[in-house]
Amino acid sequence: MKKLILFLSWSIIANSVSAQNETNLKGLETLAKQGDLAAQIELANAYRKGIGVIQDYKTAVKWFTLAAEQGNSDAQYNLGIMHSFGLGVAPNYQPAVKWYTLAAEQGNALAQYNLGRLYYLGKGVPENLVYARVWAKLASSNGFEMGIELTELLTELMNESQIEKARRLEKECVIKQYKSC
Repeated sequence: MKKLILFLSWSIIANSVSAQNETNLKGLETLAKQGDLAAQIELANAYRKGIGVIQDYKTAVKWFTLAAEQGNSDAQYNLGIMHSFGLGVAPNYQPAVKWYTLAAEQGNALAQYNLGRLYYLGKGVPENLVYARVWAKLASSNGFEMGIELTELLTELMNESQIEKARRLEKECVIKQYKSC
């Protein structure tokens, strides 16, 4: 009898929490549709991770896109990831480069690192060790430690004139606050 009562209590609590989550989700969607940036990001992350909803990358892309178009660097970075790996969209490095660049120009170290990798690999952009090193170095300067490793690898692959050109561009990028690098 105690087990049955405990089960019924748990079932009532679970249904109450589920109804509350559904209400919260609808409220969040309403705000997101009205252009609320925080709501768009929260919904995008919920769908990307499957938190409180069934994981749905395509819906995550929809909400990240709306947030990214408002200039949010985290949403732009996440769209770069989703396009790079084909999560909710067909894999395509060209839009990934676009979104990484927008986020990188705002100082997003993860986007800077990934942009450096794409230049190194020639994915979505022509292979360019100079630009790869610029973005990797900027990422490491902004606290992303893997940027150090990529910078070192690239430095080993480059000649002196390429390294010097990269150093000049890095300084210019910092002065221009990463715009048009």
